[in-house]
Amino acid sequence: MLKIPKLVVSCMFVLLVFSCKSNKVLTDGTLDTNLGAKTIIKNHYSNQLNFKTLSGKMKIDYSDGESSQGVSVSLRMEKDKAIWISAPLGVVKAYITPERVSFYNKLDNEYFDGDFLYLSNLLGVELNFAKVQNLLLGEALFDLKEGKYDTAISENNYQLKPKKSMELFKTLFEIEPKNFKMAAQQIAQPEKKRILEIQYRNYQAIDKRVLPNEIGIMAIDGDKSNTISIEYRNMEFNRSVNFPYKIPNGFKEIVLK
Repeated sequence: MLKIPKLVVSCMFVLLVFSCKSNKVLTDGTLDTNLGAKTIIKNHYSNQLNFKTLSGKMKIDYSDGESSQGVSVSLRMEKDKAIWISAPLGVVKAYITPERVSFYNKLDNEYFDGDFLYLSNLLGVELNFAKVQNLLLGEALFDLKEGKYDTAISENNYQLKPKKSMELFKTLFEIEPKNFKMAAQQIAQPEKKRILEIQYRNYQAIDKRVLPNEIGIMAIDGDKSNTISIEYRNMEFNRSVNFPYKIPNGFKEIVLK
């Protein structure tokens, strides 16, 4: 059975967004079938979030098909600079910056302190800080302005499919019509039988900002499949935050092979 600390390590980087019971969950908007890809993409980037800090809690539910676990963690973020996550009593902590990915696990007495290769291996997609942050905020993982796309309507969302596939990946994006935030992102590596699918189930308004409310993730690697559900709670913008983090002495380093 998957241990809670390992659950947190596996899930904490995949998605973090926010939910508060007092906040209003947004309903679907009306589709305009005349919109072209350029306008849809322009509207998506016009609605990017503007904030300094974000803090609160999130609930993570994980299943690997054989067992399931749930855990709540604290989240703090300084936009473009840092993401910090802590399990209860600091049993597991993670600290991500544009230069560094680091976490430690007190129950297993181990730590990782390195670059984004760990996260890239975890999700099967090459990642950096900007991509992780975008994923957490309901924004496109890749720069949509760099490609050309065919458009279609899929389940009341705008679907964007690249006219020319990337060399190593196949991508598919769906954007919801009310706020032009991501409804879904799919990244596939057919040769390696890998698929990462991120579903933004709904959005909410907090302090006149639009944030994901619930996120579902499915990661397939060959015949293995993991699913993660995330719900964010009691999130607040632009409060003063700090990021206490120090790897304990005597822990064993996790070395990537």
